[in-house]
Amino acid sequence: MTDQAIASFKEILENKKKTPKPPAYEWQDLALRVIQELGIPGFKRNSVFKVCRDLPKEKILRALSDTKELTSGSDQWRYFFKVIDAQKKS
Repeated sequence: MTDQAIASFKEILENKKKTPKPPAYEWQDLALRVIQELGIPGFKRNSVFKVCRDLPKEKILRALSDTKELTSGSDQWRYFFKVIDAQKKS
């Protein structure tokens, strides 16, 4: 192989875009949506995934919409967990 062929092959490998794997379950996709929309910090991501796995989708979506309606700013994620906790108890 020539140096030019090796260089072009190397460019192809470097320029190859890595596409993220799609979520295996619907609740994972929902958790990613909640994380993105509420700006949930990294240390609470696992909690969101657990809640989305354990509770029905309707409860998560209701809590998400309630959170967006009732709060604003960077502390929305804290309120989300309060709403989820209240829904668990009821």
